[in-house]
Amino acid sequence: MTMTTINIHLAQQLLAERAAVETLYRAFNDKNPDLVDAVLAPDWDDIPLAPGQEPGPEGIKSIIRSVVAAFPDVQIAIHDMIQEPGKIGVRAEISGTHLGELFGIAPTGKKVNFGLHEFHTIIDGVVTTTWHMEDWFGVFLQLGQFPPQA
Repeated sequence: MTMTTINIHLAQQLLAERAAVETLYRAFNDKNPDLVDAVLAPDWDDIPLAPGQEPGPEGIKSIIRSVVAAFPDVQIAIHDMIQEPGKIGVRAEISGTHLGELFGIAPTGKKVNFGLHEFHTIIDGVVTTTWHMEDWFGVFLQLGQFPPQA
């Protein structure tokens, strides 16, 4: 392989990995959970799992449906992506109007926006692991209430 061939291969790999991660967010924006089937490994590890979330792609599909039910106009805006081969870090913002139940909180009609930070591992063009943190405390402050405590 020549240096040019290696550079072209690396560029193609980076573009494919970025497209896979962007598709994960597009599943929320397009309200189409099935988009994740093409970009998440069958044993994808989502760390940490949300309360009640099943592991793997099927688990995130239920989360997408829940988020869309709570925020029918949900949008995830990617602000930064930092990438090296096989790894992508994302700083994004989720916004939407609270029109459905969320963690036991009845709809408030309030618009919210909150931060999302994720680190993805990608192998052979599919996401195998995602470490994430959302600012749920900020969401509850914007809604003016916290979920009922068990």
